[in-house]
Amino acid sequence: MKDKAPVPLALKNKSDIKVLVVAEDHHQRMAFSDTVRGCGFTLIDCVSRAQLHDKFERYETPIDIWLIDSDYDDSVATATAMSQSIGVLVGFSQAPYLNEAKQYAKWQRKLKRKLAQMLLLPGLVDTNAYQSDTNDWQYVVFLGASMGGPSAVKEFLDNLSPTLPICILLAHHFNQTMIGTLPRILNRHNDWRCQVITSSQRLQAGQCLIAPIDKQIVCDSTGRIILLAKAWEGDYKPAIGQILKNTSDVYGSELINIIFSGMGNDGAQYLDLIQDNDSQLWAQDPSVSTCPSQPQAIVDSGYCGFIGSPVALAQKLTDYIGERAAVASSH
Repeated sequence: MKDKAPVPLALKNKSDIKVLVVAEDHHQRMAFSDTVRGCGFTLIDCVSRAQLHDKFERYETPIDIWLIDSDYDDSVATATAMSQSIGVLVGFSQAPYLNEAKQYAKWQRKLKRKLAQMLLLPGLVDTNAYQSDTNDWQYVVFLGASMGGPSAVKEFLDNLSPTLPICILLAHHFNQTMIGTLPRILNRHNDWRCQVITSSQRLQAGQCLIAPIDKQIVCDSTGRIILLAKAWEGDYKPAIGQILKNTSDVYGSELINIIFSGMGNDGAQYLDLIQDNDSQLWAQDPSVSTCPSQPQAIVDSGYCGFIGSPVALAQKLTDYIGERAAVASSH
């Protein structure tokens, strides 16, 4: 291997950061490969410990980062030392299979957070981690609503700029025969592009995507919304609590949840489980809600970070994104 002093990661493009993976399990190697490429890094190789022993001397490219999910024996320690790498991470939980979308996305996100913290690359999770090459969103805003929701959500959208780096995902308890009218109601007097999800697609800034009543959706860490050929379970359709749990697991601190007017407590079922994901949870003020029970359940949970009218919620979101951008630019 060429003997070169490492270049600080802050001075490199992400595509110039070279990563070598050492893992014994084939599925684990596949998951690491997927995540490394998703970060925009260059994967030098993905090998077992025995393969590393046979191939190490043939690597001509300097290695910046090692991901090791194998015994960290003398031979591996010697190899990492010889490579003059900038970062070494050892030991990981088992990655779920790719078809377990929610669990896999959560595992992948934890790895990206660990890389971001260790390598001083906050942008890995704070800005671009879940953007595709063609979309410019940085945050997902999940809205849950039921009875009295259309007017509240419309007022919220009327006071929110579609030029913000956000994509909105709306789950609204609605009659199946009437769901097609909801985009026209919400689009009036603003420039948001509202549509019911009828096929798998990607998130885009300036959109308000409406969850269907008859089929489940699942979000993944690349910004896809996957339409499943099965009905929602339980009494609520779409299931606000189910989507909130999924999006929180996937998008973490890039997610803002807002629960508007509605009947019942859908959305409050999994709040104990999403606190570690650093997602924001806000609610419409029950006193100005047509039907207060749904936002009141969020308030009563003790996890609600902000309560306000639809106009106040729109202003809070605008200010929150501005504050996050200011913090990111100061680093």
